[in-house]
Amino acid sequence: MRVGELARRTGTTVRALRYYESAGLVVPRRLGNGYREYEPVAVRQVAQIRELMALGLSVEETRPFVESIADGSDGDLCAASLATFRGTVTGMQRRIDELTAQRDALDARIDAAARQVVTDVPAGDANPATFVGTRLPRLTIYASDGHPVDLGALGCGRTVVFVYPLTGRPGVDLPRGLLEVHGARASTDQATWLRDHHAELLAAGAARVYGLSAQATGYQRELAHRLRLPYPLIPDPKLALAAAAGLPTRNDGGLALYERLTLVVTDDVVEHVFHPIPDAASHPLDVMRWLTQRRATGFGPPTG
Repeated sequence: MRVGELARRTGTTVRALRYYESAGLVVPRRLGNGYREYEPVAVRQVAQIRELMALGLSVEETRPFVESIADGSDGDLCAASLATFRGTVTGMQRRIDELTAQRDALDARIDAAARQVVTDVPAGDANPATFVGTRLPRLTIYASDGHPVDLGALGCGRTVVFVYPLTGRPGVDLPRGLLEVHGARASTDQATWLRDHHAELLAAGAARVYGLSAQATGYQRELAHRLRLPYPLIPDPKLALAAAAGLPTRNDGGLALYERLTLVVTDDVVEHVFHPIPDAASHPLDVMRWLTQRRATGFGPPTG
């Protein structure tokens, strides 16, 4: 059969077949007119190469299997094939051990970052309702995407800032001692809801969305990457916003954390505050309804 037919029958490319030929694995015979002619056994050889490569073997490591097929025997039964299998499994296990050690080290650093929450900041006592009509302080914090965010100059239009206590991660979840922080587990659910409905929030009238908590930059960056969040997270481990503006905090498990609330800032002035928030899971929907109603009643943010 010609190379094009072999490519179609094996679901591969002519380029790959040329590579197998150059490696001496699937070698056609040359016809008098210069065309390559493959024997029917080439179909099995190519299928074997592709199957073994999918299992983690290199092209060269498939050689004993392909040669065994060419000899008319089962490609998995020769001694060289079995040795290759064992060597590949050993190499895989070594890589698994190395990756596991790296993962555990990274998990430990993530947990350490999650613990970097201030413990000695007094709880804020300001009434969130008094924030309406005021400006947030000029605090510049680098968000999880690496860009600086000036809380006092967020920009034109409506900015929605979801403030929450903590988030966890799968498997290890929150570090021991933080597991019982009220509302901590719900924060991740809220983050994923905002991710899935981010476009709808923008369509409802939000110019931009942020999340803010007292967790450190590394933890926030990992969360944003893992959940593929389309909006940045603002880390405030020293609770600078609470100290500057009186944003409410709570001492929970010996830690000073932000109370859950949401700020709607329009042209750098606080337009609305959602607080308290009894149900974190449904709260983003409440924000979307509020934005939609404001737009429907003509209370959209100024333009121009």
